[in-house]
Amino acid sequence: MEGVNPLVWVLVAVFAIAALLVWYLAARRRTANLRNKFGDEYDRTVDHVGNTGKAEAALEERQRRVNALEIRPLTSREHDEYAREWHDVKAVFVESPAEAVLHADRLLAKIMKTKGFPMADFSRRYEDLTVDHGDVARHYMAGHDIADRQNRGEVSTEDLRQAMIHYEALFDELVADVAHPDAAPVSTRQPVSTRPAVSRRAEEVH
Repeated sequence: MEGVNPLVWVLVAVFAIAALLVWYLAARRRTANLRNKFGDEYDRTVDHVGNTGKAEAALEERQRRVNALEIRPLTSREHDEYAREWHDVKAVFVESPAEAVLHADRLLAKIMKTKGFPMADFSRRYEDLTVDHGDVARHYMAGHDIADRQNRGEVSTEDLRQAMIHYEALFDELVADVAHPDAAPVSTRQPVSTRPAVSRRAEEVH
């Protein structure tokens, strides 16, 4: 293009470089924010999707979806009811570890439903948890994986004990948010034992 002032080309190049720099910094900031928000889930999603841009778009969509939900804290009564049920679940573990794990899985789904999480399939529940409960969502996945393998007869009693530990991490997180508590929370922390109840009673007698 003859007759065009060289200064124009310089300005065009400067603006193009500036636009690319702005885009690059925005992309870096977006990535940093999502990494900070989702932690290990960011890398898991990128690996699963196979494309950083698509993975980040999926995480942002996940965040928008959860932000639109009406997640609420438990009432004091709900907290105490679930705390008692969790205590009973762990007591069942002594006699029937498999039954306890399945009950724990159902109880966590029930608590999530009470708090306002939609009861879709497990994958959707897990994704919803990662938005605001990323640190414990991985425990939910690990526990649920053991529960699935239990149905195929591929787990040991120690595996089931680990599932209960994973589930308890999520349970404690879900019930920690109580609306206007009017009483001290019921303590639910106690070791998950794999010893038969008979042997424990014998120790108490002696």
